[in-house]
Amino acid sequence: MTETNKRLDATVDGSAVFRRSIQRADQRWVHLYGYAENNHPVVALEAEDLPRGAELRWHPLRQEWNIYAAHRQNRTFKPSAANNPLAPSLPGRPVTEIPVESFELAVFDNRFTSLHFEASAVSDVANVKIRPAKGQCEVVVYGTEPDGDLNTIGQDRRRLLIAAWIDRYEALFDAGCEFVLPFENRGEDVGVTLHHPHGQIYGFDHLPPAQARAEQAFAGGYSLAKSLQNLDPCLLVTEADALMAYCPPYARFPYETWIASRIARPGPWAMTETELDAFASLLGEMTRRYDAFFEQTTPYMLALHAAPRGREHFEFSAQFYPLLRGPGRLKYLASVEQHTGIFTVDVLPETAADTLRAVL
Repeated sequence: MTETNKRLDATVDGSAVFRRSIQRADQRWVHLYGYAENNHPVVALEAEDLPRGAELRWHPLRQEWNIYAAHRQNRTFKPSAANNPLAPSLPGRPVTEIPVESFELAVFDNRFTSLHFEASAVSDVANVKIRPAKGQCEVVVYGTEPDGDLNTIGQDRRRLLIAAWIDRYEALFDAGCEFVLPFENRGEDVGVTLHHPHGQIYGFDHLPPAQARAEQAFAGGYSLAKSLQNLDPCLLVTEADALMAYCPPYARFPYETWIASRIARPGPWAMTETELDAFASLLGEMTRRYDAFFEQTTPYMLALHAAPRGREHFEFSAQFYPLLRGPGRLKYLASVEQHTGIFTVDVLPETAADTLRAVL
């Protein structure tokens, strides 16, 4: 079992951040992040022969690559609390994905990965363009507690999460990824099958279509930061320092909100300490506002849209897509949205911003 320890260059409000990296017997890595060094004994595991990624197939009409990973059909599905794979490995309990008995925040290579740097085998289907699905899939566990969210974990843990995201951006870019997407799916209505608070990170060897179009827009001179400097106040939900949480006037989901800065930043790695504090605070506040308005744990899809490798003209945003159009009312992506890519939105963004602004 291989192990490395590092004090990260970045700090959180003057406090050091440490990373302990452990390579399991199955060759997957577990990274433990914390404000204190993690020295808990590692539970040894026997090696397993795990699938190494999947394949990409080209869609000739949509002009995009899609991932095919048949082994993910058997991934963990709503386990009992006793078999929670994201919990720490406690004595007398089944060994989990995190082979220590305590940690602050953990990132590990996904057992049921869609992308893998060693992916090689592909199907042989006539007249279909196929290639290995190269890249990396990771799971980000917000803490040992089995319940919680981006609001309840608190500001210190959110700052630690951002420090871990920045470290993973650097590591995955260095490993050859072209685009890195940290994200969180929240709620069973989004398809979540593990309720322990967590997110994921996908590192792609190519630029996905949505990000490719955004990159072209930024390269062509569009500035998100300048648009926010002139944002109509009716679209603003809340703000902290240079960062704003707002409903974009072109939102595709009812109550969709973005967090972005009036100062152009390619990603969290380029933000000041004050801006990182603001970003962390707004992540928690928007989660709280959603739950207060919808009167439930809000199902949403959150993703960080940062610059692809080497394209510093790209401007960062964190985007929340809730799957509700009102309290108790799901927003279904039905035929029009799925078949054309054209969304029908039931709530005007300025109305959504006014509602979310007033809810607290």
